[in-house]
Amino acid sequence: MAEDLTTPLLSDSEVPSEVPAEAPALKTSPTVAILGSGDFSRSLAVRLVACGVRVVVGSRCVNRIPSGLFPDAVELRNQEGAVSQAGCLVFMALFPEHYHSLLGLQSALAGKVLVDVSNAAEMNNHGPSNAERLAELFPDSLVVKGFNMVSTWELQTGAHDGSRQVLICSNSTEGKRKVVELARQMGFHPVDMGGLSAAREIEVAPLRLFPSWSGSIVVTFLLFLFFYGYGFLRGILLPFLAQGHNAFYRLALGLVNESLPAVALVTLALVYFPGLFAAWLQLWKGTKYQRFPSWLDNWLQRRKQLGLLSFLCATLHGVYSLCQPLRRITLYRLVNTAYRQVKAGVEEPWDEVGVWRSELYLSCGVLGLGVLSLLAITSLPSVGNTLNWREFTFVQSGLGYIALTLSIMHTLFFGWDFTFHIEAYPFYMPPSYVLAVVLPCIILVCRCFLLLPCISTRLTRIRRGWESKRNCPVLQHHHVANRIP
Repeated sequence: MAEDLTTPLLSDSEVPSEVPAEAPALKTSPTVAILGSGDFSRSLAVRLVACGVRVVVGSRCVNRIPSGLFPDAVELRNQEGAVSQAGCLVFMALFPEHYHSLLGLQSALAGKVLVDVSNAAEMNNHGPSNAERLAELFPDSLVVKGFNMVSTWELQTGAHDGSRQVLICSNSTEGKRKVVELARQMGFHPVDMGGLSAAREIEVAPLRLFPSWSGSIVVTFLLFLFFYGYGFLRGILLPFLAQGHNAFYRLALGLVNESLPAVALVTLALVYFPGLFAAWLQLWKGTKYQRFPSWLDNWLQRRKQLGLLSFLCATLHGVYSLCQPLRRITLYRLVNTAYRQVKAGVEEPWDEVGVWRSELYLSCGVLGLGVLSLLAITSLPSVGNTLNWREFTFVQSGLGYIALTLSIMHTLFFGWDFTFHIEAYPFYMPPSYVLAVVLPCIILVCRCFLLLPCISTRLTRIRRGWESKRNCPVLQHHHVANRIP
């Protein structure tokens, strides 16, 4: 056994006498030039060097660049030298107002692909885009718009730590092809947006502030203003004017905590209202092939944002509620209650109904917040992409209605029978939670009607392509033709 271990696997006769020639070296990628030495230029150079691309940076004053600002593999030259060293790609990493300073390089830049990475200076720009102006200045070059929506952080840390999409547009197919290849080599996902006329939309995109969130944020803010103002009028201002009772201390915490759950409940109801309205619209029209109104389309597209804002309000309500025992007013109320009990001779007070009420509404509130947390987590793209369509629908629709039901139960248990007492309506104004629970209850009732077999079967058929006769005359014609002998 020991001899077998010492025996070589190949005998001397089997050892090749000639060492095979080394494989030919890989073809080096062409040099990419970057005109400009700012932060974006440095980050782009770092990313390109990390991907094995040879980079030369051109600056108006090379001696002004601090030592160590760029990687050692990057060659620093003046603008003329950088353009002469470039293979075919030249990144214009400088502000658009400085494009005219490169007019002396028109002949050197002829035939090269100029990648414009600039953004628009303002939203309402009705003139030509920066890329279009660059194309006018350098008519013999191939201008490509791209990489303007990629931040310096994403370039330095890699495409996997940020957005992977790179929007690209150009009138040159060859120019776009070269930029697309480089973007993929850098680990990004290029998206062809068409001709250079799309550059204006690409340049304005980074200036938009939460374009898909603006409507949802405005609605949530208006709801908060309504409930906060209503609570201020009902519980603070009118009692002060009519009875001289000073409760302005509630403005900072108590009234906010009273408004947040109402906003969360109504906002959660607004998440499921457009879906129900669309279902009833399909039932009424008897087809799924008619477009929804534009306002309903936009509403359906904002359900995710409304749901996350509802979760935010519910979470803040939970945090504010946990802070209730820390308030000094709570300590005063406990002392006053204990004093009244001692004065009345009550040794062991016990309110069976009150205990059940607090246990039930707290339990429903915690469960509702837990289900809302699950909905918020699955709305993240990194989590939602791991679910198939049935799983995603079950979470967002099935568990969503469970969260809405638990939230309604939380509100109803909180109100208990106080809603039917005349003391709950000072100045003939109902409590805020009574106003907040109306729309969610309507949503829940409408959803229950849709679950009836006679309605759900028809809705399922419509969504699978069936149409009523009044919306599909072709089928009606075939039906009549078949009856003719």
